Parts: sequence; C-alpha cells; structure tokens
Amino acid sequence: MGSGQTGRTRTVRRAVTSVVSLVPSLTEAIAATEPGLLTGATDWCTHPPELPVTRVGGTKNPDVERILRLAPDLVVANEEENREPDLAALRAAGTEVLVTEVRTLEQSFGELDRMLTRGCGLPRPAWLTDAEDAWRDVRHRFDADAVVPVWRRPWMVLGRDTFAGSVLAHLGVRNVYAEHPERYPRLPLDELNGPAASRRPGLVVLPDEPYRFTADDGPESFPALPAALVSGRHLTWYGPSLTEAPRELASALRAALR
Repeated sequence: MGSGQTGRTRTVRRAVTSVVSLVPSLTEAIAATEPGLLTGATDWCTHPPELPVTRVGGTKNPDVERILRLAPDLVVANEEENREPDLAALRAAGTEVLVTEVRTLEQSFGELDRMLTRGCGLPRPAWLTDAEDAWRDVRHRFDADAVVPVWRRPWMVLGRDTFAGSVLAHLGVRNVYAEHPERYPRLPLDELNGPAASRRPGLVVLPDEPYRFTADDGPESFPALPAALVSGRHLTWYGPSLTEAPRELASALRAALR
C-alpha cells in the first residue's frame, strides 16, 4: 500500500510465522495449506485430528491470557463464532486479529482467500480452487422446501442470512425460514411441523453439529417428513471440506428424498 508513491511511507508488515485460530473451519483451512503456521487452536478444532498445537479454550470462551503467552503474529476469528470482547482484549494487548464474515457460499471463497493470502501471507492453495470448481460443477439438483434444525431443547432452526442456508440453496433445497427476521429462530415444534411455517416443508435436514442429530434423535419429531441426516462439517464448515461437500450432501439428500 503506497509503494512507489511520493510522500508516503511504506509500511512493511512482518512475516507471519505463528497463527492462533479461534474457528474450526479456519484451523482446518490453515492446516491444509501450511500446518506449521498454527501454534494454537480451540478445543473444538477437530480437523485435522490430533493437531499438535496449544489448545486455547472454546470459540465463545477462549483463554485470552494463554493466547497472549503464545505471542502469535496473527489471530484468525469469525464475526459469528467469536465474541467481540475477547477479540477486543487481544487487540488491546497488541495482537493483530483478522475477523472473517461468512454468510454465503460465494463469500466463503473470498474470505478464505483473504485470510490465507493477505492475512497469513501464503500462496493461494490448490484445494481452494478445487472447492470453487466442485461447487461450480454441481450437478445434483433438488427441488425441495426444508426445515433445518440446528438445536433442540429448545428447538432452533436456520433462519435468514446463513452460510448453511446458502449451501443448501445451491443444491436446490430452500430453507422455509430463510425470510425469518432472526438468523437462528427458536420455534415450537408444533410450528415446525405445522402450517405456520412460511412454506410447508417437504423435508427436514438434520446435521450432526452443533447439535448431534442421529437416526434415533431427531427424525421422530418430524414423523410426516423424510429426514436427511447430513454431516455438519460439510454443511456448516468453510474450508477444505467444501471440496467434497457437494457430493456428500447430495448423497444424503438423495437418500432421504427417493
């Protein structure tokens, strides 16, 4: 910025050699690109398994002091998954924090590129291009209106403006609560099953995270609907899993709708 322009001082940013990630998706993205860059990650960062880094607590309650002791060049976070007070405390202590915003499939590709290339100083990875190609070439198209719970006790579903909703829309599955004023509305089960929904659902999509829906825990609450049990990592994570997500999600949806 400003290089070659008279009267401006060029700021040379130091090389990034140590990164702490507060988001499982971003942890996997960095590990798949340059694993030696990661020095810290949350307890929820499960991919790749047995990642040899310092654990710094949860996404909502990171151990700020432990992160500061690691003295990372950069902390990567997400505006939805992480709390602003924690990020502000890191910034106040002099730590650089890069915050991503990912609410659509298209946005995920741009934010991953920004985080990896501009934030971490890495070359654009081949897997990111592969992921874009995988979604560009999606051939499994569905035509279904779905309700998508993400929690129970209380029941919570996908509402407006969510990454997972965007992923499903690209596969031809329309979220019946996509126009709800809340992003993750809490709704009674009788409404989810009844005509009060904005459109009558023909399918329920049940991911295995953040709530771990299974064949024995979830479908019984929607007796009139076919249930698609899907991988939460493929539905809600933005990283290398995007490469195989179209195939994995389409397979689960096809099994439910046939």
